[in-house]
Formats: sequence, C-alpha cells, structure tokens
Amino acid sequence: MSPTVTITLDPAFRIAPVRPRTFGSFVEHLGRCVYTGIHEPDHPTADEDGFRTDVLELTRELGVTSVRYPGGNFVSGYKWEDGVGPVEERPARHDLAWHTTDPNTVGLDEFMAWAKKAGVEPMYAVNLGTRGVAEAVDVLQYANAPQGIALSDQRAANGHPEGYGIRMWCLGNEMDGPWQTGHKTPEEYARLATETARAMRQEDPDLELIACGSSSSSMETFGAWENIVLTEAYDFVDMISAHAYYAEHDGDQGSFLASAQDMDYFIESVVATADHVRAKLKREKRIHISFDEWNVWYQKRAESRPPSGDDWPVAPVLLEDHYTAIDAVVVGNLLISLLRHSDRVASASLAQLVNVIAPIMTEPGGRAWKQTTFHPFALTARHASGEVLRLAIDVPTYENARFGQSDLADSVATWDEESGELTIFAVSRATEGDLDLAVDLSAFGDLELVEALTLHHEDPYARNSADAPDTVAPQANDTVALEGGKLTAALPAISWSILRLKRA
Repeated sequence: MSPTVTITLDPAFRIAPVRPRTFGSFVEHLGRCVYTGIHEPDHPTADEDGFRTDVLELTRELGVTSVRYPGGNFVSGYKWEDGVGPVEERPARHDLAWHTTDPNTVGLDEFMAWAKKAGVEPMYAVNLGTRGVAEAVDVLQYANAPQGIALSDQRAANGHPEGYGIRMWCLGNEMDGPWQTGHKTPEEYARLATETARAMRQEDPDLELIACGSSSSSMETFGAWENIVLTEAYDFVDMISAHAYYAEHDGDQGSFLASAQDMDYFIESVVATADHVRAKLKREKRIHISFDEWNVWYQKRAESRPPSGDDWPVAPVLLEDHYTAIDAVVVGNLLISLLRHSDRVASASLAQLVNVIAPIMTEPGGRAWKQTTFHPFALTARHASGEVLRLAIDVPTYENARFGQSDLADSVATWDEESGELTIFAVSRATEGDLDLAVDLSAFGDLELVEALTLHHEDPYARNSADAPDTVAPQANDTVALEGGKLTAALPAISWSILRLKRA
C-alpha cells in the first residue's frame, strides 16, 4: 500500500500575494553567461545589438521577471566605467573572482538594452569590495539621473538620453565570504553599506536597497552577520540578501531531495533576526528578504574549477552543470519554499540564466536548449497567481543523513479569486514507489480540473541535451481525478507536479 499525503485547502487561509519578483534570475560576467550566452554578435539569430534572439525567446518563455547584474563575485572587482562608451575604447581587465579576462564588450548600457528586449526589471549590484560610496553614487547618477550633470550627460553622449530608472540596488555581494575580493567583517561591511545607502538615498530616496546577508546557512557568522548589519543599516535598507546552493553528495538522494528544508530554515532564521532588530530598535517597518542567488550547483565538479596560473581566458566553459531529473525536482521544491514565504521573501533570483548553472544552455554559433530545471521554473512562474495559501498537510516522514527526518512530500498552492484559478504544486521525495495524494477542496465550491502535469523520469539522472532536449519534460498525469470536492492523484517517486483547477 502506498503512503498517503493528505492536504486540506481553504481560500481563506492566505499567506500573502504571489510576488512577481519571486521569479527573477541572474546574469553575471562569469563563464559563458554573457559572451556566447545572451550576447553573440556573429550568431545566426543575433539582432542589431548582438543579442541572441533565441535566448531572448527562451528567457521570455521561462517567465523571468527581474535579472540581477553584473555579479556575483565578479562585481567586487568591477569598474563599471570600463563597460560604457565606445566599445573599441573599452579596456580588457582581469577578473580576480573567476581568473578570467573580461573584454567589457557588454556593460551597463548593453545590459539595459537587453533587459528591455527581454521584458525584465533590472537589479543592479554595486562594488563594495574594492570600491565604495563615491563609485556607487557615480553609477547611480549615470544610470538614473536626468541630463544636466556630468555623468548623466555622459550617458546621453553614449546614446541614452533618458535615465533607466533602476529601482533595485544590491549593496555589494557576499561580503561575509573570505573568497570575496574585499571581504569585510560584519562591522566593516555594516558601516560601509550604511554610508553607501545613505548617500544613494540622498540622490534618490525612493530606491529599494538590498544589504548583503549570509552566503549560506552554514557560514560561521550566519545570524550574527544579519544582526550586526541590520542593527547599523536598518533605517537605510529595504531587504537583506540570502544565497543558497544545493547538491547531491555521495549518492545521498534523501538528503538532497529535502534541500528545501534548509531553505525554510534559512528564511525563517533571517526573518527572526530581522524582527529581533526591529524590536530592539523600536521600528515599524519590516525588513524583507532578497533571495537573490539560489539553485542546484555541483561546486566540487571539475567544471566549477576556475582557470589558474597564466591562463586568463575570455568566457571559458565554467560552472556548466548539466542538470538531471532529480535536480529539476529539487529546483521545483525550492520554488515551493520561496512561494510559501511570500510574506517575507520579496525578491528572488535563480542563479544563473544562461550556461552557468543555468536553465538555458547554448552552443557558440549553434543551438539553444532547455535544461531539466527550465520546466518547473517556467510553469511555476506562469501559473502561480493571486494569493499563496497556507495548507494543512499530513505527510509521512523518512530518515536522511543531513536532516534526520524530513517530510516525504512538500506542497504549496495559489488561489486567484478573480480568475477562479487554483494551482497546486507538489513534490514527491520518495526514492521508490508512488505516493497517494488526497486533497480536500470542498471549501472552494465547484471546481474543474484544467491540467495535471508531472516531471518524472524512471532514471533520476536522465538529462536533456541539444540533441535530445525533451528527454526530461513534464508529462500529463492521468491518475489525477476530481470528485465531490476531493482531488486524488498518484505522485511517482522523485517527481514534481503542477495541478491546475478552475472554478466551474
């Protein structure tokens, strides 16, 4: 007999509205993300600005709403001025973070042109590793200020008379990490971030500013870092960042499938710390989370090892993980966690968009194709709407090495009262056999089943490729039935499902 997962849903049990910015992504000057990723002037599909239109089409299909740029570790040694003005006059620079050379062919103006074509909101990160307050204000004025001052006039002379109106700004990147160029103690970073934020708000008080939080929940400074930074910067920032990457280690599928358990812990710990600072400082506003780097990433594989020695290549193959069915299920579950915390996670960015630990892959001069992880992201971005619901779930548990005990399934639902659309997202963490799903929907009245799709493969390590791009893709789940306000389904082992219903 299969284990049973029982869920009860009610439209009154609401967490928060679905936030469009949950479905953000990330473009960094790393590996082939920019060069031969979004930008390849000699490609057959390239437009007049050198952007690959096949990648633009896939970006829109993915449902990306915002994109963080230009890094990442890259930004902590980046001089934004190198990437503006006549391309032939731009200097090539060594990137210390990834031991490569950046030709600066693509910079702020090119990225903003790409963002407009892609229909995404930009999130811009400033360098607080090797630079500081003055440079942050300079790039803000170049990007946003109306003509009439030196930097905005420089932008206009470069062909962009109107300001870009960038609202979201990251105050550095992973400054808690010893690997970061210009790594700071929490006290050093708190002071620098506060003074940078104060100056940027003098230029524009309506910006949304994001302080650096912890680079993972396993950092020794996790919790203490957020406390120190927010105690200093609370009045000047709107969000604090969180970064997390997950991978399967030594064949431990059970721990890997429960990765969202760590994301839940990460988010709830940062919320607790932020609210502690709020109480301590006696403030009314709440600090939200920008989970602006998250994904599956196999950091110990050879493809994640940067060049070394005298080798400083331009756009090498780097961090090009090829994702499997089980990776896609975990990505789908991480999205469930982000949605479940929509009351406090105001923004998130899947890292990254193209080639580098990415849902979209390209061949230089050739094809673009979808990795397995493309599908849960695209379907969640397309169909999560209205309000995120708090569900009651009764689910068996299983033992694993990392967490001890974890739920055998995870789920979240969204309800769009205006359109009458109810969408349930569910994962099975079982490594063998089906799970029986039973959902009580009687509180919604008459519903009809619109679509039921499940991403699953008999081989959890099956992958997509340019030659076989649909090896792992969602398929119709014909076990789903709806009768008398009760929905039933069989969820196969290691699977992610989307169940769409609508008011009859």
